[in-house]
Amino acid sequence: MNKNLKRKICFITGSRAEYGLLRPLMAKVRADETLCLQIIATTMHMSPEFGLTHKEIENDGFLINKKIETLLSSDTSVGISKSMGLTMISVSEALEDLRPDLVVLIGDRFETFAAASSALVSRLPIAHLYGGEITEGAFDDAMRHSITKMSHLHFTSTEVYRKRIIQLGEDPASIFNVGAIGIDNIKCIKLLKKNILEKELSFKFGRKNLIVTYHPVTLEYSTSLSQFGAILKALDGLKDTNLIFTKPNADVDGRIIINMIDEYVSRNRYRAISATSLGQLKYLSVLQFVDAVVGNSSSGIIEAPSFQIGTINIGDRQKGRVRAQSVIDCPPETKSIEKAILRVYSEEFQSMLKNTLSPFGDGTAAIKIKKILKKFFLKDILKKKFNDIDF
Repeated sequence: MNKNLKRKICFITGSRAEYGLLRPLMAKVRADETLCLQIIATTMHMSPEFGLTHKEIENDGFLINKKIETLLSSDTSVGISKSMGLTMISVSEALEDLRPDLVVLIGDRFETFAAASSALVSRLPIAHLYGGEITEGAFDDAMRHSITKMSHLHFTSTEVYRKRIIQLGEDPASIFNVGAIGIDNIKCIKLLKKNILEKELSFKFGRKNLIVTYHPVTLEYSTSLSQFGAILKALDGLKDTNLIFTKPNADVDGRIIINMIDEYVSRNRYRAISATSLGQLKYLSVLQFVDAVVGNSSSGIIEAPSFQIGTINIGDRQKGRVRAQSVIDCPPETKSIEKAILRVYSEEFQSMLKNTLSPFGDGTAAIKIKKILKKFFLKDILKKKFNDIDF
């Protein structure tokens, strides 16, 4: 087929986590002879502070069509807002040059919102993954629903989320419950063995092990110091427990947490390490050998249950998401976190984990999405009608 006749599908990604989730879908689009894969990498991917993770995309054999540096060296509200503006300007220019037939976005981050705004004004259809979810503690919640309203195709991870997008007025014929694409990676990637992983991380797994990821709760004002401090105090009291910290995304007050992690690891080198970005392979491989995910990362809600390990979900950042029985919710208070850790290691909880089922699908999301991206009729898709619900 003439390359010019291929349907051009453009993925826009701004973070390590987004790319890790999108990777199996990008691979399926690239492998389809009737489709043309385009990639725009922006914000954290281009930042030395966050590990220059565009290299991970390229190391996986993908061609990045446009690299856009828009992340300011700032974690203030003003700095994030300026980065959003720069992302809108730069993505608009990139889309004008690439002229894709369809733009694919995932999630709810500020750069995703900016990219969706650019695509909307550029009159390009948007396919959005992970809409309909709720995270009451972060301004990502409002951005996610806004991206849904700017989008034309919707791929959800549960039936609850599909119904919520209908509630937002979207056409049910454009909404597809395909499961969480993160589960695809667990099913498809050949995970690292413990000895190889330990060598690559320069880390020795102990009798007990936890992975800790905590992001700022962006709808709260200046709580990062006190809340993450409560977590570290709870971890201080643990015996025979090794710790792997992954650092937060580019969010307001993120540097406070980064500095606290660096200081804590420097004082606990015998049992703790940290990583700016583990990458999808190492991160999922780590989940094989830890007892629980601690913090407020979505991975503790979505990916961790498939490994039949516990999740200690702290605070309100993920409040409202569908969760498995392996998730323990607790407030960001030291005593509550200590109780949650004790519960994770209890005989009753460990026995329950053996029967944990993930509510996020069977690991075939990427192939389902690719088929729809390939075949869905795009003519007149930009002119949406509001789908009223009879009350």
